[in-house]
Amino acid sequence: MPRLSRAVARLPAGDPAPADGALPAEALAGIGTRPFGFYVHVPFCASRCGYCDFNTYVPGERGAEQAGGYVDAVLAEIDLAARVLGEDPPRVDTVFFGGGTPSLLSADELIRILRRIDERFGLAEGAEVTTEANPESVSPAKLTALREAGFTRLSLGMQSAVPRVLATLERAHSPGRPQAAVAEARAAGFEQVSLDLIYGTPGETADDWRASLDAALSASPDHLSTYSLIVEPGTRMAAQVRRGELTVPGEDVIVDRFQTAERVLADAGLAWYETCSWATDEAAWCRHNLGYWGGGDWWGAGPGAHSHVGGVRWWNVLHPRAWTERLVAGTSPAAARETPGDDEVRLERVMLGLRLRSGVPLGALTPVGRAAARRHVADGLLEPVDHASGRAVLSLRGRLLADPVTIDLAA
Repeated sequence: MPRLSRAVARLPAGDPAPADGALPAEALAGIGTRPFGFYVHVPFCASRCGYCDFNTYVPGERGAEQAGGYVDAVLAEIDLAARVLGEDPPRVDTVFFGGGTPSLLSADELIRILRRIDERFGLAEGAEVTTEANPESVSPAKLTALREAGFTRLSLGMQSAVPRVLATLERAHSPGRPQAAVAEARAAGFEQVSLDLIYGTPGETADDWRASLDAALSASPDHLSTYSLIVEPGTRMAAQVRRGELTVPGEDVIVDRFQTAERVLADAGLAWYETCSWATDEAAWCRHNLGYWGGGDWWGAGPGAHSHVGGVRWWNVLHPRAWTERLVAGTSPAAARETPGDDEVRLERVMLGLRLRSGVPLGALTPVGRAAARRHVADGLLEPVDHASGRAVLSLRGRLLADPVTIDLAA
């Protein structure tokens, strides 16, 4: 799943960002009329998984030593966001703590950040507040404190239930710990608990993948996301593949894993609502991610975090020290920003809309795009069009071939 605010280890090019973080008046004009979320990037991990290319730091690495001042810097960026977004800033519909490993912060630190967001913006009634966590870095006491402070949703990185697959991924938890963490979260009062799984790990068999799905379902999560492993350049896993120590599975294997997930999860009563995510019902959908897919506004706080307000996108400097120094100096930590043109916006709206089960309104397409939609209905990549709703929705096969369909519909 594209993680639009997630801090990856490389930044795009862009235009210079003003030192005070100011946004154009036209970007601020519609603020509050669209969903508004806050993403908080926690860039620290106890250890780095071999496949990870996110902007993260582990003990002993340059940048990890900034953990002590991290919370104060986040609070300073929240204050900056409140100044930039005006005297009447939007109420916050969703908050998402991602990483890295947010659960490496203490409950008090996470709560302190959430309270500052509430103080400066106000949390909307019924706001969704999510934190990601590793199964081994939560406890019943910590989960209870977070729930009592207003956290509503927990997303646990399970990845696999098979010991040798976990070893290949360099995951620290033991099989069974994610299910125990789900039970602890339920006992703490969390009604929304999600698990993440990864498929396509080198050496993983079809039986391994089915075992992981079954183990995840045994915990009765109300939301489950599955991601195809991508071996990113510069990671330890990429070096292992290059040396011939690991073999990346072929496309046919990836297709089989995805189809297995769809079949098993559907049989268990979970329905897909976004390309990589399934849920028991609409109440369990991740509203923060839907804000991304639906073109909402969000502020990404933290090193390398991405933001979007009123069509303007920007991203912070990567390194925790550089990010902190800018905020201590009272300036924006933005590295650069951009305002996409009409063609890029149209392509992005189609791409993001097709990720969702609700699809893309045919009326939003050009005549060429609508003709392409009819063609893709005929070739089985789009579901038959419901003329009452008039929307293009990917079929199961289309979800595997979304890129060419997106390009055709955005023409």
